[in-house]
Amino acid sequence: MTLGGSLTHWYFHLPNFILAALMYTLLGRVLLGLIVQPDSSNYIWRFFCRITDPFVALITPVTPKATAPVVIWMFGVVWLFWLRVGLLYLFLVLGAVPRSG
Repeated sequence: MTLGGSLTHWYFHLPNFILAALMYTLLGRVLLGLIVQPDSSNYIWRFFCRITDPFVALITPVTPKATAPVVIWMFGVVWLFWLRVGLLYLFLVLGAVPRSG
């Protein structure tokens, strides 16, 4: 794949990249949340929280109130995974998926 070839399909790669980055950042928050206190002043923990808090705020209303935060974050990872699968399916249906070769 050449640089010019991948830039022609930016409409697919950009949203997929953003969703993937958010998904893996949320997964990192899950793993880090197992060893770091929620009110920690660790700069890496604060970064993970700052990046993922807007998405967590979107999925919190659709989860039960008694759910532990780490479970909400895991559900967020699952939601983001399925959003990426849905994005791929949408582009497949539209015939706009980049093809190799």
